[in-house]
Amino acid sequence: MSVKISYANITASINPQGAELFSLKQSETEYMWEGNPEFWGKHSPVLFPIVGTLKDNKYNVNEVEYNLPRHGFARDNEFTVKHQEENKVVFSLTSSDKTKQVYPFDFELELIYTVTEKGLTLEYVISNNGSETMPFCIGAHPAFALPGNFEDYSLVFEQDEPIVSVQLVNDLLSDITTELPVHNKTLPLQHGLFANDALIFTNLKSRGITITKNDTDYLKVTFPKFPHLGIWTKPGAPFICIEPWQGYSDSNSPTKSFYDKPGVITLDPGTKYSTGFEVEIC
Repeated sequence: MSVKISYANITASINPQGAELFSLKQSETEYMWEGNPEFWGKHSPVLFPIVGTLKDNKYNVNEVEYNLPRHGFARDNEFTVKHQEENKVVFSLTSSDKTKQVYPFDFELELIYTVTEKGLTLEYVISNNGSETMPFCIGAHPAFALPGNFEDYSLVFEQDEPIVSVQLVNDLLSDITTELPVHNKTLPLQHGLFANDALIFTNLKSRGITITKNDTDYLKVTFPKFPHLGIWTKPGAPFICIEPWQGYSDSNSPTKSFYDKPGVITLDPGTKYSTGFEVEIC
């Protein structure tokens, strides 16, 4: 059973499987991708405890090797509803014998969804419930529906800056970079931009992106605490993913220890880490 929260005429629906947002509506207008498996069968998976791909899907902790699939395991697990109000719900995933086989730490991951008069906020709270320092990455992967002609839409970056993406090769971060054709902070969307998979930004100053349709604001995503970003769609698909990240894929010659990977957060025992992003309906 999905969980529905609302405020005024805005409603969000979340699946406890993966605590995945699959609907965000203002009145009858749907802003989330429908999840058509012809293109991509997901809507907004949570990325934890890694973002992206590990080389050979492997990493080390204290000289012990573990395996993790792309984007980690949280999106494939059932979350429990810890608290619910009319416009807010808290989902929780805690460590288990199963998770410790691939990630040897005692953790709690909370996803806090709140519908506001503007749209939706999503907060991630990660707790280290163990006795040793815990490394992790956290990321979002929301897919927003773009009805009509894909090329009618543009992305407007918050800052006036060179927008340089790093190319993925075999799902790993390469040393190939491309400066995108941004003018007046605006990147017109076309499917050719994604011929080599996602656009990856590891040094972006902007902490907000507005989706416009025919120069009219459509949706805004702000992510003040996330230092990295992915932008992605499938060729020909009517959606765009704007993905705030803490962490990203390995390179072809990665540091094997999880603690030493770029973008990894290390959390002391008994402490919490919080981050999040906001979706504003324009």
